[in-house]
Amino acid sequence: MILLRNGEKIPASKMKHSLVNEMVENGILKKQIQGRSKALIYLSERQALDDFLQNHYGITDLQNYIKTLKSDDLTRADAIAVASDSKLKSVRTFKGFLVNCSVPIQATIDGEHIILNPAKGTFQFIYDFENFTIPQDITVVGIENPENFRYIEKQKYLFENIKPLFVSRYPQNQSKDLIKWLQFILNNYLHFGDFDFAGIGIYLNEFKKYLGDKAMFFVPEKIEELIKNHGNRNLYHIQSIRFSEQEIKEENLTEVMKLIHKYKKGLEQEILINDK
Repeated sequence: MILLRNGEKIPASKMKHSLVNEMVENGILKKQIQGRSKALIYLSERQALDDFLQNHYGITDLQNYIKTLKSDDLTRADAIAVASDSKLKSVRTFKGFLVNCSVPIQATIDGEHIILNPAKGTFQFIYDFENFTIPQDITVVGIENPENFRYIEKQKYLFENIKPLFVSRYPQNQSKDLIKWLQFILNNYLHFGDFDFAGIGIYLNEFKKYLGDKAMFFVPEKIEELIKNHGNRNLYHIQSIRFSEQEIKEENLTEVMKLIHKYKKGLEQEILINDK
């Protein structure tokens, strides 16, 4: 449409669209026949095109419409401004991830100091994660399952040797935001998930792959006893291994794999909520 508006003529073969057909039928676009099988589409009057786009699609400035549509930061307000349609382009307005902690943690969002200290029965949601930072001595602990994320008070004995900030992998569609943030910050990452093929796969494929050496898999004390006494054989037999065991470089994770094979059981992390 920009080319047509600038006076160019375009082969009809490159303008096959229901909108073009409608505009030709309404006389807004013209068709110039060339020979037996060729035709050119052109615009005879700019104002006719501008009026059509505004009346039918709310587009008042075609150049601005295109520029806005290509923007990675398009908001629903922008969409309404250029085309009177908040659903002009799929816009993800709910971004970020949940955090939780057992003791207050100082943090910064966009240069402003805040205190992370969710009241009992609540979590805090970090929306502006691109500008969210925490002290470097804090270890980010990624919790795989929602119940463990909820009951961190009952599991804080597991992390007495570090200063943890707990983050949630769920809701699932928020996990990419979490990875982006973890890649940006310098803090170490500790993955607290299930001790089975699926849980290890999540760690390796969704976190270790992107975070490298600053990511580690959490293994509690007496893990062998836990797998032996509380492991589930069904988890071992129904889950597929979607990673290369030979490529695991973490010694503690290698030991977990050996124990899973030894007892032919997988262990869900919820057991640690009531372990002490």
